[in-house]
Amino acid sequence: MSNTPHELAEEFPGQSDKIHALKLSDPHFANLLVHYTEINRAVHRAETRIDALSEEAEAALRRQRFHLKDHIAHHLAQGSDSPG
Repeated sequence: MSNTPHELAEEFPGQSDKIHALKLSDPHFANLLVHYTEINRAVHRAETRIDALSEEAEAALRRQRFHLKDHIAHHLAQGSDSPG
């Protein structure tokens, strides 16, 4: 695990088994996890000034991360019966 804040294990404590099971059984959910990780790392790189982004671009990345986290939370609450 990296030192990047907002990793899924921190965001959804106690649900790592469910996340893993859904990742294996639901390709859409697995894709959400990949996309979340990419966006989260981009936010972290912007916040730590590794990558120089405008305030607007950084805010847009945060909104994307929030939307993905919400979508992941919905899947965790519903299980894998929703296609997305």
